[in-house]
Amino acid sequence: MPPIWPPKSWPALIVGIILLIYWLRVLMMVRRTRKNLHRSAHLVPPEPLGRLLRLIWAPAVVIWVLHPLVTGLLAPQILPLRNLYHQPWLQWPAVAVAVLAFAATWVCWRNMGDSWRMGIDPTEKTRLVFTGPFAYVRHPIYGLSSLLMIATMIAVPSPVMLLVGVTHILLLQWEVRREDRYLVAVHGQAYRDYQAKVGRFLPRSLRAYRPDSPVP
Repeated sequence: MPPIWPPKSWPALIVGIILLIYWLRVLMMVRRTRKNLHRSAHLVPPEPLGRLLRLIWAPAVVIWVLHPLVTGLLAPQILPLRNLYHQPWLQWPAVAVAVLAFAATWVCWRNMGDSWRMGIDPTEKTRLVFTGPFAYVRHPIYGLSSLLMIATMIAVPSPVMLLVGVTHILLLQWEVRREDRYLVAVHGQAYRDYQAKVGRFLPRSLRAYRPDSPVP
């Protein structure tokens, strides 16, 4: 085995470290929700479709985290794991995007507070959040996760990472639409009003959304 230091690809290694911190933070929030709030964060959703999607999503996330670390330290030459190009002028900006996406996601997590969940429970009604980034876009965490994945695909452009990236982004697109339907079902007109004025991933207006009535 070749030595792991110095790194073979700093961009890949840095992105891998960002992803490792990101998902460790997610697991900490899952634990906090269970321990402090005595509720499930739905790491494994209660609904059958959510559990089925996790069977695809969980391995994709594991590869998403580990592949950049392995590439950064070992630069594997097996074709599925080998980078299709080495272009620092592309890969270093991707690292910067990954850092910014992670920082913005942390802001979103703080704004969600006790309403944060990983999956959908059709029987649960959490508080709607209209503050911070959520005043401008409905699903900033999903959008930032897609951006973080795109940055990873640029920094670690292997066939495996491209496949994992497309899978993750498609699943996010599906999940966000499922979540919209769930939120309409449990919050009714309050969420429909929010949908009508606030974009899914991109702002429709530079003015922050303010509900006409108190947040349910």
